[in-house]
Amino acid sequence: MVRIVWEFIARADRVQEFEHYYANSGPWAALFRKNAGYHGTLLLRDAETPRRYLTIDRWESVASHRDMRKRYAKEWEELDRAGEAFTESERHSGIFEET
Repeated sequence: MVRIVWEFIARADRVQEFEHYYANSGPWAALFRKNAGYHGTLLLRDAETPRRYLTIDRWESVASHRDMRKRYAKEWEELDRAGEAFTESERHSGIFEET
């Protein structure tokens, strides 16, 4: 099992929309659910910096995530572009394996 972690700063005037967009019930997770290797998304808000968030996407393997990105490259790009309206910054923090 791997975790794919992203860090975001939400726009002050778009926090609720950001939370909906990146939550386990949002459009990113809907795309991911089309793939058997996906096991859910966690959206975490920083308790000290309230517009700072982490998303943690759980995948069976790096290969299952890579296959999804190839298969749904167009949809990925569309979601990524649309999500820019809700964020000031976005940073891929890494892919982490369970030990």
